[in-house]
Amino acid sequence: MTSFNFSTWPPQLTPEQLEALTLAATTYALSHGLLYLPPSPSNTQPPIPTTAIHAPLSLIPAPFPRAQFHAARELQSVYNVLYARVAMDTKFLDTVMGAEEGVGKADEFTGTLWRGWKKIREHGVLAQPLHLGLFRSDYLLHAAEDRLALKQVEFNTISSSFGPLSERAAAMHRNILASTSYFSASPHLTADNFPENNTTSGLAEGLSKAHEAYGVRDARILFVVQPNERNVFDQRWLEYELLEKHQIHVVRQTFADLAVSASLDPSTHALTITLPFQTNPSLYEISTIYFRASYTPSDFPSPSYYDTRFLLERSRAIKCPSLPLQLAGGKKVQEALTRPGVLERFLSNEGAKWGTRAPDLTAHAASIRATWMGMWALDSEDAEIAAALDRLPASGQGHGKVPPGTRLARCKAPSLVLKPQREGGGNNVYRETIPAFLDVLPAEEREAWIAMEMIETPRGVSGYLVRASPSNTGTDNRSTEKKVVRAEVISELGIFGYALFGKEEVVVEREVGWLVRTKGTESNEGGVAAGFSVLDSVVLV
Repeated sequence: MTSFNFSTWPPQLTPEQLEALTLAATTYALSHGLLYLPPSPSNTQPPIPTTAIHAPLSLIPAPFPRAQFHAARELQSVYNVLYARVAMDTKFLDTVMGAEEGVGKADEFTGTLWRGWKKIREHGVLAQPLHLGLFRSDYLLHAAEDRLALKQVEFNTISSSFGPLSERAAAMHRNILASTSYFSASPHLTADNFPENNTTSGLAEGLSKAHEAYGVRDARILFVVQPNERNVFDQRWLEYELLEKHQIHVVRQTFADLAVSASLDPSTHALTITLPFQTNPSLYEISTIYFRASYTPSDFPSPSYYDTRFLLERSRAIKCPSLPLQLAGGKKVQEALTRPGVLERFLSNEGAKWGTRAPDLTAHAASIRATWMGMWALDSEDAEIAAALDRLPASGQGHGKVPPGTRLARCKAPSLVLKPQREGGGNNVYRETIPAFLDVLPAEEREAWIAMEMIETPRGVSGYLVRASPSNTGTDNRSTEKKVVRAEVISELGIFGYALFGKEEVVVEREVGWLVRTKGTESNEGGVAAGFSVLDSVVLV
């Protein structure tokens, strides 16, 4: 365990030093595209933005043990391959996530996506065997038995955001170090402890690999985005990198746009987008579809939006992610992988089941399992769950047909989080609120939820959190005021990677960078876009 005392962080600063650092951070962010569009009372954004605010940020990077930081990065390639193989195992996904046997029976959104994928398979329309994953594996430090362990929060297979902005947050901290030395406030604040972060180029590389594999040089990459997106600059930086470094053009469309602009060639299944530029519509073939939408039911306000999503899936374009890869990112898959032998089956290449050139990764099974907290399904009837329940003094016996998984969750509620099959933040149920939630959860919906042991992070760590506070009037001087709050915090590390795979093999994969999101300890959620946390970076200790 690192000898670093987390409760001494951050170093002490005078009010004058704090003001100087805040000025340096916010002006750097505004000058270097570490930006958001400002909120509006109507939750809408103008077609052409005229103002921007800096993204929520931390003044001083979060301390993170060097060994665990490098371990997380080294594990990413194993995780890349693992989730690629899960996405290629149709039978497993049908069993775990499907609407006939799996969680799709209880979760309508998951079931709708799975049924759309199943229908495409049944019609024999598999125009593109390749998939692209831009992944992010999220971790917290778990303080247990006088040691710090790296524990996974979740693995993201769709819309893994904040790579470009996190790169700029790390650059901001390096700039402040170079310009102020952080007023020599801590011996840990040195250049050797500020790792480089080149996530933007790495994510763009993954998209360019898919574009290259598609084989039509003049084709474009489609970004499917949400309407009124405030986090647009995080996406634009990827777009600029693709154009400037790879000479690949990007088309941005919402599902509503695509309902009008998208069409498939009936013979080749090539996807084309028609854009109404002046009086001469322009037609573009699409090589790769990058989804920054499609991960939440609110992205599908009517059945026609699902029709558009399934039209894209039927196309010859490479999907990032495909429907099976999106389903592979479900919390139920995360829980299923923890069961005895399941992880090892995917890591093994016995009998060359993943191709003659595919590596056998079973030697990494123990390291992967060591990153997992205990978790189980609420509808679980497994003997080990029943045995764990029997070992508890108040095991909730006599609850009729309530399954052991639900009863165990009730008994251990103070140390648990319940997770549904959702992305985007704000969906989980925590600790003391669990019993009341279980009281009203319909029995038929239990299958859609998993219980996971809470990660207990180091206590006493604080940080300086900075948010812009724009006025709606535009004339009040307070519109440029910044709120700097010193608060006890939790910092979450995310590791990015990509994998291009298909035909039962991984073509290419790589770990490409990292992010840190920091939140106050009073917040259970960790999403920056959802308003729960700020962008940060690391100081290795």
